[in-house]
This record gives sequence, structure tokens and C-alpha cells, in this order.
Amino acid sequence: MARPPRRTASRDRGAVTAETAIAIPAVVLVLVASLQGLGAATLLLRAQDAAADAARSLARGDPDGAAAAQIAAAAPGGRLRFEGSGGMVCATVSVRPRILSIPIELDARSCALDEGR
Repeated sequence: MARPPRRTASRDRGAVTAETAIAIPAVVLVLVASLQGLGAATLLLRAQDAAADAARSLARGDPDGAAAAQIAAAAPGGRLRFEGSGGMVCATVSVRPRILSIPIELDARSCALDEGR
């Protein structure tokens, strides 16, 4: 027995197009945010490595400019802060990646035994 043709209400006409028009920008937004989040995580890892290198450099007694140059090479736009107390030299590198045009402050900190300061 053959089925009669299915009739759709005229108000449902174009519903798939409307839903797709809403869904595609949302998926693109999530994809862009995810990719920028991965970029921010990568920048934070580079900043952590740069902070460790800067802390070791400062602990050896190298000039502050050498540590700043290491930061500039490893994490462009990163800011270096350092402090020494109790036989330790700690370096903090701050970076500001953007996720969906929103700047996010990320800090990476590392310490080393003070050998020559």
C-alpha cells in the first residue's frame, strides 16, 4: 500500500534554513574561541619557559637586559618582573593574549637559587 504524500504546514517552510543560519555562526564562534584558547595556552607555555630561563640567567648574575632579551625572543610582548629574597631569584613573565578580542592577563613564574647577585 502506497503512502500518501506527506504535507507540511506552510509555517514550517524554511525552518531548516533559519536553524542553519543560526547554527553556523555559533559553530564558527566556538571554533574561533577554541583556536584562540589554544594559542593562549601555547603562549603561556612559552612564557613559562622564558620565566625559567630568565630566573636562571638572573641567578647567575647576568645583566637584567639579557633576561629581558630572552623574554622578548621567547614570548613577544611579555613583561618581565623579578624579585630576589631568601637566596632565591624569581622571575614573572606576564603576557596578554586575546580571546574573541578580550585581553586576558596570564602570568608565568619561575624561581632559581641565587648564585651571583
